[in-house]
Amino acid sequence: MDLKTTTSVVILSSNSLFLDATHLSEDTLTIQKKIWALAAKCKASNAFIDVVPAMNSLCVYLHNSDELVHWQNELTNWWQDIDTMQHQGTHHKVITHYGGEHGPDLDFVAKAHNLTTQDVIQLHSNARYQVLFLGFQPGFVYLDGLAEQLHTPRRDNPRTKVPKGSVAIGANQTGIYPADSPGGWHIIGHTDFNLFDYLNNPPSVIQPGDTLSFVSAES
Repeated sequence: MDLKTTTSVVILSSNSLFLDATHLSEDTLTIQKKIWALAAKCKASNAFIDVVPAMNSLCVYLHNSDELVHWQNELTNWWQDIDTMQHQGTHHKVITHYGGEHGPDLDFVAKAHNLTTQDVIQLHSNARYQVLFLGFQPGFVYLDGLAEQLHTPRRDNPRTKVPKGSVAIGANQTGIYPADSPGGWHIIGHTDFNLFDYLNNPPSVIQPGDTLSFVSAES
């Protein structure tokens, strides 16, 4: 068996299973698309209390702990047969105010790459981002697709408070802060888009596998 092309499903607890695809040779986005498609199939089965897709992995919690071994085998089989095209996410347009009081680090990012602030805005807003997974805090989306020209190391001195709705860049990632929190990413803009509301079902508006684009409010 070639470990670079197969995945493993292990028992985590009396009612949970963990699918590990971190070692596979396929590119990250292809693996993630399979994870999202598998997660959707698991949810549709109604066999699980919760289905949690993450980066190159999936954790599921069963209603019936007596079916652990059955689902361990079933998930392995489903993974082999899953089609990346089985998952079609939602596209979200996020209206964003760039620069000024909304984006205090926009000038810094521009100067760091010998760009104008308008260059940064165009590069950032012209991309179509893929939502890889949620983490860090409820509703925070990790996005794939930031232009290489905008890759910027995190701040040397993180802020103790980053306002809710801040659109920021950290290393090769861009994201939106769903709530006030400490943070070390460079703030280039702000949006009123509400990413998380615990009263909604699901509480996170944007889900893994969705796509997203930033739309400049000034354009």
